[in-house]
Amino acid sequence: MSLPNLTTTIAFINDKPSAFETGETILQFTRRHWGKDSIPTLCDAPNLEAFGSCRVCSVEIALEKDGPRRTKAACHTLVEPGMFIFTESAAIQKLRKNIIELVLTDHPLDCLTCEVNGNCELQDVAARVGIRKVRYPAGENHLDREKDLSHPYMTSDLSKCILCFRCVRACDEVQGQLVLSVAGRGFESKIVKGFDQSFFESDCVSCGACAQACPTSAISDVYQSKALVGQDKIRTVCTYCGVGCNLEVSVKNDTILSIQAPWDAEVNKGHTCLKGRYAFSFYNHPERLQYPMIRRNGHLERVSWNEVYDFIAAKLSTIRTEYGPNAIAGISSSRCTNEENYLMQKFIRAVIGTNNIDGCARVCHSPTAIGMQRAFGTGAATNSIEDIKFTDCIMVIGANPTEGHPVTGAKLKQFAMKGKTTIVIDPRRTELAKYATHHLQLRPGTNIAVLDMMLYYIIKEGLTNKDFIEARTEGFAAFKDSILNINLDQLEGVSGVPREQVRAAAIAYASANSAMSFHGLGVTEHYQGTFTVMQIANLAMITGNVGRRGCGVNPLRGQNNVQGMADMGVQPYQGAGYFDVTNPDYNRMYEEFYGVNIPIEIGLTIPQMYNAALDGKLKALWIMGEDLVQSDPNTTKVIKALESLDLLVVQEIFMTETARYADVILPAASFLEKEGTFTNGERRIQRVNKVVEPLGETKADGQIMVEMMNRMGYDQAPYTAKGVLEEIARIVPFFAGVKWDELGKQGKQWPVAPDGTDTKILHTDTFKRGKGQFFFREYIESPEIESFQQDYPYILTTNRVLEHYNAGTMTRRTPNVNIVDEDLLLIHPEDAGRHNIAEADWVCIESARGKVDIRAHLSDEVKPGVLSTTFHFPELMVNLVTSDVHDSEAKCPEFKVVAVRIRKARRVAERQTRLLV
Repeated sequence: MSLPNLTTTIAFINDKPSAFETGETILQFTRRHWGKDSIPTLCDAPNLEAFGSCRVCSVEIALEKDGPRRTKAACHTLVEPGMFIFTESAAIQKLRKNIIELVLTDHPLDCLTCEVNGNCELQDVAARVGIRKVRYPAGENHLDREKDLSHPYMTSDLSKCILCFRCVRACDEVQGQLVLSVAGRGFESKIVKGFDQSFFESDCVSCGACAQACPTSAISDVYQSKALVGQDKIRTVCTYCGVGCNLEVSVKNDTILSIQAPWDAEVNKGHTCLKGRYAFSFYNHPERLQYPMIRRNGHLERVSWNEVYDFIAAKLSTIRTEYGPNAIAGISSSRCTNEENYLMQKFIRAVIGTNNIDGCARVCHSPTAIGMQRAFGTGAATNSIEDIKFTDCIMVIGANPTEGHPVTGAKLKQFAMKGKTTIVIDPRRTELAKYATHHLQLRPGTNIAVLDMMLYYIIKEGLTNKDFIEARTEGFAAFKDSILNINLDQLEGVSGVPREQVRAAAIAYASANSAMSFHGLGVTEHYQGTFTVMQIANLAMITGNVGRRGCGVNPLRGQNNVQGMADMGVQPYQGAGYFDVTNPDYNRMYEEFYGVNIPIEIGLTIPQMYNAALDGKLKALWIMGEDLVQSDPNTTKVIKALESLDLLVVQEIFMTETARYADVILPAASFLEKEGTFTNGERRIQRVNKVVEPLGETKADGQIMVEMMNRMGYDQAPYTAKGVLEEIARIVPFFAGVKWDELGKQGKQWPVAPDGTDTKILHTDTFKRGKGQFFFREYIESPEIESFQQDYPYILTTNRVLEHYNAGTMTRRTPNVNIVDEDLLLIHPEDAGRHNIAEADWVCIESARGKVDIRAHLSDEVKPGVLSTTFHFPELMVNLVTSDVHDSEAKCPEFKVVAVRIRKARRVAERQTRLLV
């Protein structure tokens, strides 16, 4: 045949010319052109580096069509110009068949007829290479090992192991946990967990990466055995943190069998944490709310949907008539979809007639939104998580991503483990801090002090990016003067971080070609939270780390749809699309769009709602998917406020601590029972698809809102996610090109242009506000410390654990409680010794607001004088001791600084057993 002119991009697959990409392996090249089944593999997995141990992927290559051939492993051999690749020659087929036969001789199950039909990759490969029987006699299997059934989610039968090392590599390369390894040599080699422990005894974090990688079910999910033939696989998005992992849910007969992570998902690439992969059994838990209820004579009674709608409509209408629309308020949820949050704020504004709408996005991340809007013009992540691959330095401040954002946390941990420049600013020695180049272990509440010091040293060392500052920012001269006048002695003293440590970290950040920052609630939930975000933005601008790959300012969103909730207008001062509700032009825009009068004054934030309720001014509150009693500060005040209302409507999936005070209960569908979109922390709008039908009489939150809007006289079209998304796209500019049918599997990152083009990186040429604005703010001590430190000398800060999510409403109703079943107090051994407290002793924590008893865990992860705990279990109610102090600008609660004193509990506390499992 006549050959085409060879170029540097052409190679031949079985005589057919095809273009290849620089750095592409034969396996990648062949699969791209001929599909994923073009070459069989055993040791290869899509999210693992090439390993080349099994040689099942072997092909023949030649530099000329009829030239001499060599046998090479396709997984790690690079394609070369003019290379001829033969994937199915007689010699290759014979080689592959022989390899698999030898593997099967040491495999205890006959994989040609085993019962794990459809779930065993080894069986599929055997069929692919044409094995019908094994010619070689089976030897005595050297891996006759006892099954490990210790873990609630994963099991292992390592007698099935073929030593492909995929599980070890997944634990290393994907999660970075290094739990699995190989012990022994030669024929005695075997996979071990930790020091040859069980799964439960080891340091396994239950991400399931090993189970998903295993080709023989030697390690598998407990649920996997239920995955029978005939199942459907439906793709959706996780309901837990703001990473936005894609999930592939196996369903049969309207029952969820198992969840895995799709390999092709851009967000998580075949990886999840234990919550996303395993903690789904809450969806059909016996304690799910399944029908509407109205409280009569002190008791909740079951009613019909028509009756409950009529009851709410009548009560709200009466209150609005007697007291005005501002006597009514709504609280929405970032566990709900964009469409549902949009409808909730529309209901409050267009139907009720007030801007009294708020939610956890503003409560927890409003300092991010306000701070970044002031500096850049938008309050969202500037870059994509994918950019971790392109950065030279990461700075993580006030976040514990391996616990709170596990898939992103694993990527950051991998970055740090490879010895790349990593800066962690946190009061705790978190898992990431243990691998960090620089850990600035500051006193809680002193973020501004440390960042001011970093900025000082960047200026003093001449490491500013003058070109970027001059071309793209304003206000630098005054900012520089203020920074150079800070009192280093004072800031070093209050923060507890030696100045030389700060200087080293500052130089490392400023010297990197690209530096990428990540921050969480340890930044925002402080008295100076907004100003801290602005200082992080200052760091990025002063070094030119904005508008390029591998840099920027990237908030880590704690809940799955925090970003989307804010985008949809769930805040009292901004409507959908972040338009100022007090601006007359925007007010007219909303009125024309909604067809009714829209209030122009700012509404109440959640803390202001509590005060208004206690003052008798707020009469009705509608809460959609938030457990305020357990998760908001100063629990006693929250309860009193809720009890002061004339009407409390709670829309929930379980009887939460807040729902116990409700006058009306509306049973909502879980994320697995509805459709819509979530927007993750990198601005990625992704489709949530219904997996099973709603349980009992539950309804999607969006359907409830639409039916209520119509019941109160506002004409809203019947609920569909697609229809509401079309409405959103007409009012939210950065959703202009978002279409339900065009989101595909990967979603799109806003802003999305009308032609559907999305945006990976913000502020590439100019900031949204024009030029970036420098702001200086001096460090100010929290009023909590100023007022109470003399009598309450310890600082309590709050955190999360990997196994549970927020108030634990969902995770406490899954086997996650078999792994972690209580909140613990981290206390430094010196402080414990001072108060005669031993490991697991009951400790009384007391603040100016109240006290709680909790068990102690002695740890040097916190410094002396600092205590830390979680808030996942209602038996504890940590927020009985937290304060009313809020961020000075955004009114975000200061959960991270609580002045307390401690003592050993006077009696042995009997732990309550109100675990709803």
